[in-house]
Formats: sequence, structure tokens, C-alpha cells
Amino acid sequence: MTADDGSVRPNLLRRAGGRIWADLRPLDPLRSIKAKLAVLVITSVAISTLMVVLALHSDTQIRIVMIFSVVASLLFTQLLAHGMTAPLREMTAAARAMAAGDYSRELSTSSRDEVGELATAFNTMAADLEAADRQRRELIANVSHELRTPIAALRAVLENVVDGIVQPEQATMAAALEQTERLGRLVAHLLDLSKLADGVAALDTREFGVEPFLTGVLRGLTVDGSTSGGASRRRDVSLSLDVAPGLTAVADPERLHQVVANLVDNSCRHSPKDGTVTVRARAEGGHGLLLEVADQGPGISPEDRHRVFERFSRGSGPTAQGPGSDGGTGLGLAIARWAVDLHGGSIAVADSEEGCLIRITLPGPRQGHRVGRG
Repeated sequence: MTADDGSVRPNLLRRAGGRIWADLRPLDPLRSIKAKLAVLVITSVAISTLMVVLALHSDTQIRIVMIFSVVASLLFTQLLAHGMTAPLREMTAAARAMAAGDYSRELSTSSRDEVGELATAFNTMAADLEAADRQRRELIANVSHELRTPIAALRAVLENVVDGIVQPEQATMAAALEQTERLGRLVAHLLDLSKLADGVAALDTREFGVEPFLTGVLRGLTVDGSTSGGASRRRDVSLSLDVAPGLTAVADPERLHQVVANLVDNSCRHSPKDGTVTVRARAEGGHGLLLEVADQGPGISPEDRHRVFERFSRGSGPTAQGPGSDGGTGLGLAIARWAVDLHGGSIAVADSEEGCLIRITLPGPRQGHRVGRG
């Protein structure tokens, strides 16, 4: 045997002993800490009583028996208490790791008592914090990327004008204005999404006619989702409206305007040349509202449908070629989802034979809920 073998074997034995000691948790099946403490007390009393009975039936001095009884009770109590407090020690170590940015530690939840429930809740909290931290990092990276692109383009245009490479003609200024508008859209979307996510956006629900409302939205809509009639409006995509006669709805018109504008904006960007974007509205469940926005673009693949409403999601499928197929912020659908959630409704990508079909369902007014009239 070499010297290395002689040093490795004690280490292996020490590790094996430590693993066995850590796994000694015989009280885990019990569902209450009080029951575990009762087992500890009863066991200690039983050991002491047994040692006294043995002393009475032997020639051993009672003093010696009591010493052994106390030692045995302490050892057995330590054995059981070690298993009871193991989840608490694990939580302490995991909390310290989380403070250092490590969320990968998962606590053992074999215990069925209150400590085990706390460990389960701790695991859930750690997973939520890890997801929030990851989303924060992704948001910072995505916002930095989205801001960098128009800023770099705007800087290039202005540098060319200052250096005399190009003249400040209408086309040059229009290019600079386009990048400035893109920055404005991104900032506005971020502010809207922040308000919606924080729950500070209150709803002003009232009853209104759906057809005149949607007509107004489509009449003033531009391809960038604004209502200012900007120069970037796509003239090669037509908008179609299909509304049930006399249809009314109860919702917040401003938030619903935001939803429809973002959805139509997204559909226009992915529509082919001379394509059509159709907005349909029907009654749903008596007092609810069913809205559909359909286009003739490449559609959304089934594997991407659960991600398109996430912030900065662009999808992995093909995009339409031509005017308007680029330049989105990746926030429009996320804002639409949050606004629909505020109404207690649902939004999803539905099956369609052609293009993309996004379906929105808004519930009617809750019983006892009074609304105004628009």
C-alpha cells in the first residue's frame, strides 16, 4: 500500500460517515414538530427508565447507571435533533448563497412537518428570485441593444451631415426623424409596460359602441402604432373592419385602443405587399367581447406561440419581406397581453389557415359593477 492509498482511504471513510450522518433523519415521516418533540421526550424518558430498571436488577451502582442514562439520552437526542434541524441549516447555507447571486441550491423537502413546508416555500421563492434576476438581466441587455441600434443610425446620419458628406435634404432628415421616432416608441412602450407590470394603471371602464371605436382606431393608426398620422404609414397594406351590427362592449377604451393598435401594428409589419389586415368583433358569452386581428403574413409557428407575448420576443419563424417588416421593438404584444390581463380577459394565437390570427376575449361587466357610458 502506498502513502497516497493510506491517505485516500480515511478521507473516503470520513466522507461516507458524514453522508450517513447527514441522511439520518428518521423523524421526517412525522407531520408535526410537536410530534417530533414528543418522540424526543418519550425516548429520553424511556432510555432513563430502562437504565434504572437494569440497575435495579443488577449489582451496578445507581450513580453509574444514571451517568450512562444521561449520556445515552443526550446521544440519542442529538441524533434525532440533527435530522430535525438539517433543513434549517440547509436554508441558512442557501440564503447565504443567494445573497452572493447563486440560486442553484435546492433544499431537501423529505420532511413533512412545518419545517418541510418552509423548505418547499423556500425552494419556490429561490426559483422565483432566479427567474426575476434572469429577466432583469435580459431586460437590461435587450433594452441596451434596442437603444443602441437607432442611436448608432442617428449618429451616423448626423455625423455625415456635420462632415459635409451628405446635405441636410428632406430624405436625410426623414431618415434621422425615423430613428428618433423609433427611440420614442421604445421609450413609450417601456413606460407603458412598467406601469402595467406594477399595477399602477387603473381601468376606466365604460360602455361604448364597438364599430365607431374600432373605426376611429384604424383611421388614425400608423404602422408604428401611434395615432399621429406619421410619414411611415404603410400604404401597401389595407385595413378591413368586420363588426357585428349594434355591438357594444364594456371596457377601458384607452387601454383597448392600445391593444388594438399594437396588434394591428404587429400584423402590418409582418404582412406582405398588398396584404390585408382584418379586425373582427363579435359578442362573446352574452355580455363579453371577442376581438380577432388576422393578417396574411407567414404566421407564427406553434413552438413560438407561447413566447410571442413575452418582452422583446421576436420569434424564430420567417418574417415578411418588404416595407414594415423590420423595426419593431418587441414590446407591442407584451403590452397588449398586460392590458388584456387588466380586463380579466385572455389573448392567444389561434389556429388559422393563412397568416396569423390573434384572438382576444374580454368578459362582460361583473355583477354589481357599475359602468359609465361613452
